Amino acid sequence: MEDIGSIKRRTLLKGMAAATAVSVMGCAGQVATGSRPRVVVVGGGWGGLGAVRALAASGQVDITLIEPNDGFMSCPLSILYIAGFAPASDFQRSYGVVDALGVRRVKDRVLDIDRAGRTVKTATQSIPYDFLVLSTGLEYMEEALPGYAAARDQFPVGFRAFEQSAVQRQAATFLEQGGNFVITVPKPPYRCPPAPYERACLIAQRMKEKGTKGKIILVDANKHPMPPPLAKPMLAAMKEMYGAQIEYISEVDPKSIDAGRKVLATSKGDIPFTHANIILPMRAPGLIRKAGLGERFAAIELPTFQSKKDKNVFVVGDAQGTPLPKSGHIAFGAGQQVGEQILATIAGKYKEAGLGDEVTLPAAICWGKVSTSLAIMINVNASVAVGDPPKIKYQVDPAANAASSKGAMDWGRNMWNAMLG
Repeated sequence: MEDIGSIKRRTLLKGMAAATAVSVMGCAGQVATGSRPRVVVVGGGWGGLGAVRALAASGQVDITLIEPNDGFMSCPLSILYIAGFAPASDFQRSYGVVDALGVRRVKDRVLDIDRAGRTVKTATQSIPYDFLVLSTGLEYMEEALPGYAAARDQFPVGFRAFEQSAVQRQAATFLEQGGNFVITVPKPPYRCPPAPYERACLIAQRMKEKGTKGKIILVDANKHPMPPPLAKPMLAAMKEMYGAQIEYISEVDPKSIDAGRKVLATSKGDIPFTHANIILPMRAPGLIRKAGLGERFAAIELPTFQSKKDKNVFVVGDAQGTPLPKSGHIAFGAGQQVGEQILATIAGKYKEAGLGDEVTLPAAICWGKVSTSLAIMINVNASVAVGDPPKIKYQVDPAANAASSKGAMDWGRNMWNAMLG
């Protein structure tokens, strides 16, 4: 197997270089003569920041970033905070670098998109655009689990930035009190497929350290851990390291939850619990549907990430509806690629890919942490022949190892610096 560092560096560079290598389908609309092109980026997470950094490097466009949070918090690697091994501040960054680049940052939420008028509307203002990049993230499908909506505060999902603190508090309470901690895993697509298994493992490590009495019941709607290439090493790690702490139940569909009785009804019977991290099915936010850009997820073209409904709109990150894994690294690479595509459009330098031409897509490294010192590396490479579904290839560690655990933290620091360093 290749050295972890060389794989990490190559994959990061491939994600960054995809923008300049890609041939682009379709042409976006023209910018008004005599004006600086206006690009609005919605969402200051991994995908949005990828776009902002690529666009700002040119100095040729007016950029507005719309993001409701004051700062950035990484979901990748934040399990170390959730399980109590690191402070939240380790995974947080300021938007100061974005401000210094001359980007106009609007602390607000987009309520509506007027595609005909090329305007996004927030609670306080309307913002015109020539190009729109949507990196809106996800929302939870609460209706998928009857009983959840009425008790959502008791069962935080924690798969969006700054929500991790609610799950951290629940995990800390469980570790002090003991009992049965249920963690559910939905069927894909959902954000960061290894994350539920990481949560189980890192909280189980804390159980062993603190002597917590009880167990984690990992209720998986899938046949095995996701993504499929991760299944063998993850199952081995859970069995060998946490056989007394984790009960893994696969191919189980949650049917309803009774917060008062603390019972999760499933396709294989009722599961009583004392604490629960209910990870719901996910979809793009309602803004995508309201704007007519897709249903569960935004309908986009690959390799361009352009909306199928509007060539001046690009969707990156977890809201896009292709088979690409919903990972932060891919979101960042897609954002960079889209930023470069917009600049190429403005310069009149697009090269249209022909039907069947093979184009490299943003690559990624993901990590499945099974303890503070061991992790499983998942290397993802993807390409697409124009007009066909993408081809996705995985390279996965055969077993959890210390080199990948160190590699995960090095990767995290490199990515955060690329976004906001």
